[in-house]
Amino acid sequence: MGYRIGLAAALIAVTAGMALAQESEVLFAHKHWQVEIVGWDDGSVGCVAEVSAPGESFSIWTFPDGAVQLQFYSTAWSFGEGDTADLEVQIDRRGPWSLTAAELYQNSVLFYLPDSNAGVNFINEVARGNRLYLRDADGSDVQNYSLAGSSASIDALIDCGGVIQSPGNPFN
Repeated sequence: MGYRIGLAAALIAVTAGMALAQESEVLFAHKHWQVEIVGWDDGSVGCVAEVSAPGESFSIWTFPDGAVQLQFYSTAWSFGEGDTADLEVQIDRRGPWSLTAAELYQNSVLFYLPDSNAGVNFINEVARGNRLYLRDADGSDVQNYSLAGSSASIDALIDCGGVIQSPGNPFN
């Protein structure tokens, strides 16, 4: 209960203090992961769980409409806008996941998870996994990310997502 009140306070702080294009507050950090609530100057909010190394990151975003988006970021990438690619993600030695028509945008690869059991299963694999491998459609390695601490961080992300999806009293 105290954690949820803290999330609600963070939501109020982020949305009230949005003089910049983006404002965020760290809600949770564990091992290689950090979970934040993010607010933009248009009043919209999101939650993000991210594992990062210098110039690289893998993020899972949740939004008030329930959408879940994966973001792979690298300063080494330079995409235009509107391009897509078919990619593959593998967690540990489990079977690979296809990211068909992932959006390539500037330094990021973006992909919305389906609102289905497949999306839930993917998030569960991330939470239980040790390493995530991003590959091109042919299976060649592009990047990999540590998932140490992902289980607790996914729990914190789910809690944050629940707060931003609750339009009523955040103290319930």
